[in-house]
This record gives sequence, C-alpha cells and structure tokens, in this order.
Amino acid sequence: MTESNYTFAGVESDRELERLRRLEKAFDPASRRRLEVAGIGRGWRCLEVGAGAGSVAAWMAERVGAEGEVVAVDLDVQFLDASRMPGVRIVQGDVRELELPAERFDTVHARYVLIHNPDSGSVLDVMLRALKPGGCLVLEEPDFTAARGVRGADREAFERVNQAILAMFEAGGKDPALGLRLPAALADRGLTLELVDNDVPLCQGGHPIADVMSRSTIQLRNKYLATGCATEEDLAGYSRFASEPTSWGIYYGTVGVIARKPLMQRG
Repeated sequence: MTESNYTFAGVESDRELERLRRLEKAFDPASRRRLEVAGIGRGWRCLEVGAGAGSVAAWMAERVGAEGEVVAVDLDVQFLDASRMPGVRIVQGDVRELELPAERFDTVHARYVLIHNPDSGSVLDVMLRALKPGGCLVLEEPDFTAARGVRGADREAFERVNQAILAMFEAGGKDPALGLRLPAALADRGLTLELVDNDVPLCQGGHPIADVMSRSTIQLRNKYLATGCATEEDLAGYSRFASEPTSWGIYYGTVGVIARKPLMQRG
C-alpha cells in the first residue's frame, strides 16, 4: 500500500489521530475477541499490519508477554508512541517492500488495510508468506455497499454521500465491497476458514461508528465532492444525520475472518 494509494494520505494530522483513536474505541473490542478466538497467548509472535495509533499492537504485547514478539508495521508511524507500547517493535514502510521473515508469525492481524489498496491480493500474499504453517490470519475489512439510511430528516443527503464513498473507492481502483470477497480470497489460497462473521450495525445518530464516519467525511471532503455524487450541502446533511439522535442508518458492514494456514502446502 503506497502512500499515494492510502485513502487518508495527506489529511490533517491532529484530526486523523482523533479519528483513529475513536475508531479504536469503536472496533477494538471485536478485534480483540477475534484474536482471542484465534488463540493468541503467551509466547506468540504477532504481526500487526497497518497499526494506526497502535492500540491493537499494544494489547497484543500484553497478551504474548516478554517471551513473545509483536511487530507493528505502518506506512506512517507518527501516531505510534513507543513509550506507550512496551514490547512492540515499530517498523515503517510498505509491508510488501519490507524484508519480513518468512513463516515466522503465529498470527497476522490487519483491520481496514486491504480496502485501501487497488492490488489487495499482493498485500494479502505478503501477510500469508509471513505466517507460519498452522498460524492464523485475523482480518477485518469493510463492505460499504451495505450502507443505507433508514430514518432521518437528512436521509437523502446521507444516501448521496454513501454513493460518493462508493465512487471514490472505485475511481481509485479499490473495491468498496472488499470485505464480502475476503473469505473466498482466503479459501482460494488454501486457508481453512475458522470464523466468518459480518457485523452490519444499525446505528442511531451519535453512535461511535456514526461519529467516525462523520469525521471521515470532513477529512475526505474534496475526494467525495470530486466524484460528482454529492454536494457541499449533502456533506453537511450527512454530518447532521450522523449526530442527530432521531436518525438511524447503516454506515457499512465489517467482515471478520479467522483463517488458518495449512501445516503443509498442497502438492
């Protein structure tokens, strides 16, 4: 995932850090549950791809202990504070260009990473090579085609911005429904699917997910407008929809997958 491909490249840093922290608050509990189902424990070697502000990597380090290993990779590590992440080795760069050891990690985790890359399969293959035989990929990717306004005075504006979101990803050669295709992509690579879930929450205005998406709309304003699907008035209406307690909508779905690498490669 090169710097130019990342959807949030070039946004204002303070706002991006706040968005990442709120995203962590909303989604870390589900990520931790999936990692626990995968069996993360003392002594495990873990790779976190697209570490963001570092909350999952820091939690991993607590779980694996001093005898374990956690490597956190991101294109931009400005939000990764080593003093708050004891036991985590921070690495900056494109995961495809780093010399990661082959078949080293017990688990590789990534959340909302593949969605930002037009060639998501190449990133997936790198993660798979770094995973040891018998290890687990724990991946979480969105499905923006699930978005739907249910009730609210600004529901039409909400729907138009949803169309702009789809158009923005498609214009960059990215798949806005990538989460839906993730399980099949892993099965095609010979992994055993141990868990597939699809979380599509119906959110009231003011919900943490609504808040995250409203913040994204502010940061991605120019990209949404460039699609021609939404206007400035629509963006303002989207923000009102996301904050108004009487509004209800689906902002996107999250497909979570736990997939185990075979102990032996197919002949």
